[in-house]
This record gives sequence, C-alpha cells and structure tokens, in this order.
Amino acid sequence: MAARCPYFAAEESSRGIRPGESPAAALRRILATPGAHQAPCCFDALGARLVEGAGFPIAFMGGACASLSPNFKVAPKACGHTEGRKVISREEAIMHIKAAVDARKESGSDIVIVARTDSRQAMSLDEALWRVKAFADAGADVLFIDALASVEEMKAFCAVAPEVPKMANMLEGGGKTPILSPAELEKIGFSLVVYPLSLVGVAMRAMQDALVAIKDGGVPPPSILPSFQEIKDTLGFNRYYKEEKQYQVVSYDVHLSYSVNNEKSC
Repeated sequence: MAARCPYFAAEESSRGIRPGESPAAALRRILATPGAHQAPCCFDALGARLVEGAGFPIAFMGGACASLSPNFKVAPKACGHTEGRKVISREEAIMHIKAAVDARKESGSDIVIVARTDSRQAMSLDEALWRVKAFADAGADVLFIDALASVEEMKAFCAVAPEVPKMANMLEGGGKTPILSPAELEKIGFSLVVYPLSLVGVAMRAMQDALVAIKDGGVPPPSILPSFQEIKDTLGFNRYYKEEKQYQVVSYDVHLSYSVNNEKSC
C-alpha cells in the first residue's frame, strides 16, 4: 500500500454516524442514498470539526477513518492533475486491491475500499477505464479516476461497473476536470464528490492576510478573525469545562488545609 492514503470520515452528527453505527457502515449507508454526496477535504482535526459544524455528513482527510484509498503511483507521488505522473502496472495495482479486500476479511473489520487510478493522465482514458473495471471485479467498494478531462470522459467512467459508486474530484482553481454542481454530477452517475483545495486554499489566503496585518503593526480585522469566544465555542471549550467539573476533586483544599494545620501543630 502507499505510505500516505486519503480516507473518508463519517461525521458523528445526526446526518452522519447514528448511535451504534460504525463509521464504515455510516459511509456505506450514505453512499446508498440518492445524490452526489459532498465530502470537503480537510487537513487537520479542526477542519474536520468545521466540516461537521457546516452540516456535511462526511469529510475527506488523511488518517484512519471509515475508508481506505490506496495510491497506485510511482514515487515521487503527487496529484493526478500534475505533470509527469507515473503509475504502477495493472497487475500490481489489482493485487493491492485484492490485498486490501483480504486484509479486511482477515481482520474482521469493516472498511470502505476506494480504488483510485491516475492512469488517465499517466497513460490513457482506455487504460483508466480498464483498471477501474478490474478494481471493481477485485472487490473495491468505490471507484475513482483522477483528472478526467471532460464531461464525456466522466460519463464513460460512470458507465463502467454501474453498480459500484463513483467518486468525482472537483479540483478547484484550475484542474483538468470540469467543475460541476452536485446535481450535475448525480445526473452523470457520481455518488461522491470531493473538494481537495477549498479549505486549505482559503486557509492559506487568510493566513497571508493575517501576516500582512501583523507585520503592519496590527492584528487581523474582525471580518476575518473570529472572536476569542467564537474560537472557544468551535474548539469545544464548553465541553472541556463540563468535564473539568465532572472530575474535579472537591476535597483537595480541605485535605491540604488539614495537612498544613497538622504541620503547624507539630
């Protein structure tokens, strides 16, 4: 498997994980419902919390979550929308999927296997279509071809193994794939859509603006800087305070006073 794999996380909310439901089961349930389900990409736990707070039932991130998406590129690995990408052989890629399926069975765990190929740009559309069909036959739960170059190519992809959910990558700001709405993607046949750069991109721009403000001798304006109270609310300080009270040792001061008085009497 690749050293770094992206994952989907089903959020613990009324729209995400239900009581007694595993993250993988929640993701399977969501994918089984109509629609091209949006999964914003986040790069840390705070981003995941913001995604959940915005009402999204799933997020796309790095880390152990509900799904596994092996990356079948030759090092140095990078996004399929970048130039000069190379992929491993058909046979090796298929064996990766079979290994993931076998590992899931042997461990008794439930995980959604998202089979990805970057062979559209590295080789050809026909090669990419052949590979995702083979991945479906090997037991993959979701199929993904990165860097599809037109709506026609997206339709050709969704026609392969129609019973297996398809994922679309809406690379913002100049990727090779057309940016379509969830309704348009659903009509083509996609069940899942990710947005890899939205959060990290606006975070970069916001940090640049904040650094300019600080360098000029001030601080970022309220229009881009949440209040301290808003930050605490987002981070969950109220829950921390509740736990502090729950586990507070109320007898500590009494015991300390008793010990001090005893020492004085001695």
